[in-house]
Amino acid sequence: MAITKFKKQSLVADLTELLSSAKTTVYAQYNGLTVADVQELRKLAREQGVTIKIVKNRLVRVAMGEIAVYKDTDTTGLTGQLLYAVSDSDEVAPASVLDKFAKTHEMLKIQGGFSGEGRNMSEAEIKDLAGLPSKEQLIAEVVAQLLSPVTDTVSGLSGNLHGLLDAIATKNS
Repeated sequence: MAITKFKKQSLVADLTELLSSAKTTVYAQYNGLTVADVQELRKLAREQGVTIKIVKNRLVRVAMGEIAVYKDTDTTGLTGQLLYAVSDSDEVAPASVLDKFAKTHEMLKIQGGFSGEGRNMSEAEIKDLAGLPSKEQLIAEVVAQLLSPVTDTVSGLSGNLHGLLDAIATKNS
């Protein structure tokens, strides 16, 4: 069934809004995935703050043409049945969601992506990006590093305090 011109304009407007706020967009071929598989992928993506869109590549090209950052981006890689994973809050999340899902569903093949600055990203770059820790994990590591001197100081002082109390206890006995 053909999509009406109004519906196409609405889809392009939604895509333009989604892509203009995106930190990273990753696209992958999904030939052979069942509807249940795609629903499972959408659920996993939603939990990570990632939006999964399945739209015609031509509509994505039109939406990208309307965004200054993507205006000169090469879109020749947008061929075949593609789904798009987009996140406006985490650069790593779309790549890691699709990479994790592709490990258990070999029909999903990551093709490439676009950075928030409009740069094309190859499949290898997406795989490398997927291997990075998430934003939350990085923040937790930084906080742990910042707290480690405090923890070490408290441990050292409490150890000396216990030694002092033990010495006093043995002297009194």
